[in-house]
Amino acid sequence: MSDVPGYRRWLPGAATLALVVVLWVLPVPEGLTPQSWHLFALFLGSIVAVVAGALPILTSSVLAVGAAVLSGTLTPAGAYAGFANPTILLIIVAFLVARAVVKCGLGERLGYVVVSLFGRSTLGLGYSVFLLDAVIAPAFPSNTARGGVLYPIVYSLARGGGSQPDEATRKRMGAYLMFCGMASLTVSSALWLTAMAANPLGAEIGRVHGLTIGFGSWLKASSVPTLLCLALLPLLLYKVFPPEVKETPEAPAQARAALKKLGPFGASEKVVAGTFVAMVVAWGIAGTLKLDSTAIAFAGLGVLLAAGALTLKDISQEGDVLATFIWFAVLYGMSAQLNELGFMGFLGQKLAGALGGLPWLGAYLVLLVAYVLLHYLFVSQTAHLLALFAVFLDVGVKLGVPAAPLAFALLFATNYFSVLTPQGSSANLLFAGSGYLTQGELYRLGAITTVFSFLVYAVAGTPWVLFVTR
Repeated sequence: MSDVPGYRRWLPGAATLALVVVLWVLPVPEGLTPQSWHLFALFLGSIVAVVAGALPILTSSVLAVGAAVLSGTLTPAGAYAGFANPTILLIIVAFLVARAVVKCGLGERLGYVVVSLFGRSTLGLGYSVFLLDAVIAPAFPSNTARGGVLYPIVYSLARGGGSQPDEATRKRMGAYLMFCGMASLTVSSALWLTAMAANPLGAEIGRVHGLTIGFGSWLKASSVPTLLCLALLPLLLYKVFPPEVKETPEAPAQARAALKKLGPFGASEKVVAGTFVAMVVAWGIAGTLKLDSTAIAFAGLGVLLAAGALTLKDISQEGDVLATFIWFAVLYGMSAQLNELGFMGFLGQKLAGALGGLPWLGAYLVLLVAYVLLHYLFVSQTAHLLALFAVFLDVGVKLGVPAAPLAFALLFATNYFSVLTPQGSSANLLFAGSGYLTQGELYRLGAITTVFSFLVYAVAGTPWVLFVTR
């Protein structure tokens, strides 16, 4: 019986490998090339390996890309394109800027301020994260950039509550707050037209079907379901993923005392605070002035390095940053190649053929469920929208689904499904890479949050959108 634990440990990996091999040798479906089918087999295997606990996400992704290139499925240029993606670079720089915020003590100070206002309970802190994100969201067309604002604050709140990114203390409150940060980005992005880059892009695509979606009409349609999610999600996460520390009645007074003890801002804090605020403002107006968000992040990092607020030694201690950069760049590149090779469009067309004869409400729900589930194959919300939104909207309209409710449902889903997997959005990576959450927790909580959001937007959002767009 001594060999049973080893057997169980290797079983998920063996099953995943068998899945890849079976898909690889099966006849290629008509309408696809062998290249696209084999890439799908490798990509699916890399995701299944992580979900099943067979391999860490870094190991799984590098094995998949190695196999893709060595087998001739992808060219080296296509496979490694994600390493030059500006959004991925933005994430890495945001990690380093967050390090400076914590190092100089600014993060600790911000944490004490939030605790002094909302800190009587961990649940109150969770709500404060959602509220802050919803308020600043309309000024940030990049939810990744907005995550760069939230992450240092959440990280400091976790540390201030005695949670470190280790197995002993991470669940005191840090793990709960980190996932609140991820979840808040999904619904705050759905609330405002300008809160995520893909939103106005989808609105523009909707013009083909006679839809005119502006800032006001988007907010009117999104308000009821999104405000419900904002009101209920922190509590839901609190119930399904409870922090060990729940009540902190003395925390506000202690936080005020700690702020008094910290005294006035130090020189390093002033440099970091000024740079951080400048980056936030620049990110907020980047769309208007046509500024590159990644360039803004690099400029801010350069200022911090020049001022000595961040050093090369500090950067060398951020080992998780390199791992995050590698696995996300790899999965991003493979996902983009799946799209370019026509695999996503093929799925959409097959789905359309299978839905003939359904009443419009049934077709609407099936299309929406399929659109959400297919995000398991994507590591970019914008890429998902570009690949499938127009196809699904066109299919639905041809099947008799009213264009406005379907368009809004798909656009809202493009935001709330981002938390389905840790790689489902670049905005997730700061929180997923914090060390407070395991891969299993990320997938489980991501599924719960996505299902809950789907139900709220479908049950409350659909009749509301029908009412406001009639």
